[in-house]
Amino acid sequence: MADKMERKRRRSRRAVKLSEVMEFSRQMASFLEAGIPIMDALETVSAQVGTPSMAAVVDDLLDAVRRGGSFTDAVNQHPKVFPAYYRAIVRSADFTGRLDIVLGQLTLYIERDLNARRQIRSALTYPILVLVVAGIALVAMTVFVLPKFAGLYRSLGARLPVPTRMLLAFTDFVTNFWWLIIAAGGLGFLFGSAFMGGDKNKGRRDRFILRLPVIGGLTRIIAVERFARVLAALASAGVPLPDGIEVAGQATQNTTFMAAIDEVRETLVRGGGLSQPMEDCGVFPLPVLQMVRVGERTGQLSQQLAKAATYYEREVTFRLKKATDLFQPIVIFGVGIIVGFVAIAQVSAMYSVFSQVK
Repeated sequence: MADKMERKRRRSRRAVKLSEVMEFSRQMASFLEAGIPIMDALETVSAQVGTPSMAAVVDDLLDAVRRGGSFTDAVNQHPKVFPAYYRAIVRSADFTGRLDIVLGQLTLYIERDLNARRQIRSALTYPILVLVVAGIALVAMTVFVLPKFAGLYRSLGARLPVPTRMLLAFTDFVTNFWWLIIAAGGLGFLFGSAFMGGDKNKGRRDRFILRLPVIGGLTRIIAVERFARVLAALASAGVPLPDGIEVAGQATQNTTFMAAIDEVRETLVRGGGLSQPMEDCGVFPLPVLQMVRVGERTGQLSQQLAKAATYYEREVTFRLKKATDLFQPIVIFGVGIIVGFVAIAQVSAMYSVFSQVK
């Protein structure tokens, strides 16, 4: 028995892929929708899981439920396997009592996330490959090729043009102070990790990401989409709005949004409406505020939130494509500038040497 538990602990240390979590959610949603008790569903899924690491996680969930715990508490014991938004949305089943619907929604969420990641990887593969090859070629020229040309130019005693002198100065610096470059890179990494890394710096990291030109806007609309989607599901299920807002805020996975949504919830508990405190907190864009305002006036808040979630889901897809399409020409243009500068420096140097020799 002890050996079995030890093997289980070793398996649980291995990373679980998000696609495995999606498949687990899909199977559990199907079994629960068919009326199968949750422990029987977990036992069936455990027997069908293909990877040892995910099987160990499912076994832990089953053990926790057998001991009388809730599925929500069992999931919360695995924060490295189930993302924060996953745990927050599962918590909504405590209010609705419909875990099958919640897991079905999570399956769709994860599928969209995986599709978005595949789109980004597909769009960035070519420019990153070009960047890597160009970087290797530049390092090879700087370390092996250009120093030989530098010795040749100095032996001829010719006056070199400005681009060539700049290139040779860069070559000398890299050749003589490569250790300084590595040390600076290491210190920069350590400083960045201490200043922005870890859970304790998540708030600072989230604020920084929201300020970035393209990534910040994309992060904002992803958070808005998750908030609207979760709150729509909870409101349609009859969950009290303050409780639904708390769960939806956790689903955004962004501390800036969570803090703002906490203020909205406090105003709501004191008897205020929803649209005005959402506008006052300053993190929600105008379209979602207008939809929430219409939902409050017409008594169709859940429907308007669902429309907002659908709108921003399409906006996420559009902005992802726009961002990846923008990245490709920027990388290729940057590589072209570097290669062109090296070529101009070499050609102009040869022309200058030949003209002075004559």
